[in-house]
Parts: sequence; structure tokens; C-alpha cells
Amino acid sequence: MKNIWIDGIEANVKDRLGSNQVAFELLKNLAEIDKKNSYTIILANEPFSDLPKEREGWQYKILKIKKLKNILGIPLELKLTKIKPDVYFSPSHYLPRFSKVKKVATIFDLAFLHFPKLFTKTDLIKLTTWTKYSIQNSNHLITISNFSKKDIIKNYNFPKEKITVAYPGHNFSIFKVIKDQNKILQIKNKYKVSGDFIIFIGTIQPRKNLIRLIESFKNIDNLKLVIVGKSFGEGREGWMFEDILNKPRQLLIEGKIIFTGFIPDEELALLLNGAKAFILPSLYEGFGIPVVDAMACGIPVIVSNVSSLPEIVGNAGLLVDPYSSDQIEQAIRTLAWDKKINLKLSKAGIKQAQKFSWKKMAKKVKEVLETV
Repeated sequence: MKNIWIDGIEANVKDRLGSNQVAFELLKNLAEIDKKNSYTIILANEPFSDLPKEREGWQYKILKIKKLKNILGIPLELKLTKIKPDVYFSPSHYLPRFSKVKKVATIFDLAFLHFPKLFTKTDLIKLTTWTKYSIQNSNHLITISNFSKKDIIKNYNFPKEKITVAYPGHNFSIFKVIKDQNKILQIKNKYKVSGDFIIFIGTIQPRKNLIRLIESFKNIDNLKLVIVGKSFGEGREGWMFEDILNKPRQLLIEGKIIFTGFIPDEELALLLNGAKAFILPSLYEGFGIPVVDAMACGIPVIVSNVSSLPEIVGNAGLLVDPYSSDQIEQAIRTLAWDKKINLKLSKAGIKQAQKFSWKKMAKKVKEVLETV
């Protein structure tokens, strides 16, 4: 039996996206599949009601010092605890300092190395400093695609045998083919979406290539673009999300572009099912959970032909050069109006999505934590 500590702070938030979603699903599934090992989950606040309930072998520890958690709070807990953990796992790139316990970190991607100008100075410094520290001080690494694994090896010379690829999953019970047109129509009406549309899901930030995507709609008629996601730049200088939000007005196509903000999963699945296609023309992705969600709903996908996206989509989507507005526009036109290709990719996507599950990811992580 292993005594395992996990940083659960990323999971204990509202409106989970990206790393928050991964952290939450790992906790949820580890609690379900592993009754042998003993887990202590570090939190900054009381656990949300949807986190696994405490039981023998699964407990929560609330930090006494919440500020500078990886410099003060967590290192202090590790020092003062009578029974030291056999291994400490972070579902993010932050590992605690000043501790000699074995550690496993999660590195999602290295976008900040390849596109530093697309990050604020503060974020860039944090990402660069903490990622380097965590990689250098990890006994093992988890990453989310073979692309990211190769990128880590290339840029940090980390031993390949000490990196495990654990693909994220999706919620099969929510993201699936839904045929209830009344429910789909209700959600479309709620978010003021009328007619045919293509959908994008993700954070509103420069790396997602949204300005070029919006520009591709300038000459497309009878079709809307629905952009679902948060503007994490709010209140932060230099994140450049304002340029994205202002682009439709500059191009005089405000009626074609709809920004919805964050949408809960149950409603998002319905909106996906009402779309002609899903599109993610990112400049760089470590994985891309919304792509899998879309494929699971039977919605054909358009993704960039760079980074991890070809690996995730396989033959179940259209690949485009993210720097070519013409290619993006042509792919949108194809999936919006070519029923034969649309149906073919829909079927292929449902099959491809079955390769990814949170339980599979949790099993991979469990294996690492037991053997490190």
C-alpha cells in the first residue's frame, strides 16, 4: 500500500476547464478505482460537494498557510506530518519546494516556449520558472500526448522512460449523440443562436487563433460562428483578448459571431449536437478535450494540422493550416454543406472518441504513483 498525497487545489474550483477539469476527473476516478492505496488530498478550502467523499484511505487536508502554497503552505505540511507520503502528485506543473519526498508532476504542454509573445509577462515568468523547476525535481512526469512527451524530451533532455503519456478523457454520460431537437432548440434560444452554426470551445486567448477564425467568416453567408469560453484576460494586462472580442465589429460581421461565455457541460452537449461542425484552429495544443467532446457527440471536427491535434483526431476530422484563412474557410464550407463528408466524419469521430476516457487516464496515473 502506498501513502499518496495529491494537490487537489486545481480541482476544487467552479466552472472547471482545462487543467481544472483534468485534476477533478483524476480525483474522481482515482477514488473510484483505487481502494488499496491511502490518499491525502491537499486543498486550500473546504472540498466542493462534487469531490469524492472522505472515507478510509481518502481524506482531505486544508492548508493552514494558503498564500505561496508551493513555497510555504505545502512544504510546511510535508515537513510537519508524522507519516511522510511515499509519493506526492501534482496534476499541474507546480511542485512544492524544499521537500525530499518523491514527486510526480503533470506537464500539459510547452506553448510558452514556442509562443512567448502570446503570454503576459507575469504568466510567462511563472510558466517558465515553475515548469523548469518541476521537471528538474520530478521522479516521473505525466503528460497528455505523445507530441508533448517529445517536446519535453527535446527542450529539457528529460529521460523518455520517466515520462508517461496519459490521455485525458470525456464524460460519456453527457457528451453523446442527442436526438431531442426540442431540447437542442431550447438551448439555442437561451444563447440566442439561430440558424446553422459552427462551434468553437475554449479559452478566449491568442493561442486559439480566434482572430483568423473570425476573419474566415467574413465571406461566408447563412452560417454563424458560436464561440464558447471564458475571457481569462479580464482584469489582466496584455492578454490580448480584447482584440478578439472587437474583431467582429471591425469586420462588420457582428451578426455572424456569437460569444456565449462559459456554458455548463449539460447545456454544452446540447449546443454541440445542434452544430454543423466543431472547429479548433489553435496554433498549439497539448491535447484538446473539446475536440473529443465534439467527436463523441457525432459532430465532425476541423482542427489545426500542428502540435497534438492530428494525433488526437486521427482520420476523424479535417486538418487545416492554422495560418491559412483560406484553408480554414474552405474546411468550414465543406463541413457546413457537404452532407456526405459530414456524415462520414461524424461516424469516424464517434469511434475515435471511444479511445479516450478519464478512467483510462486515472489507471495510468495510478500505475505511475505505485511504481515510482
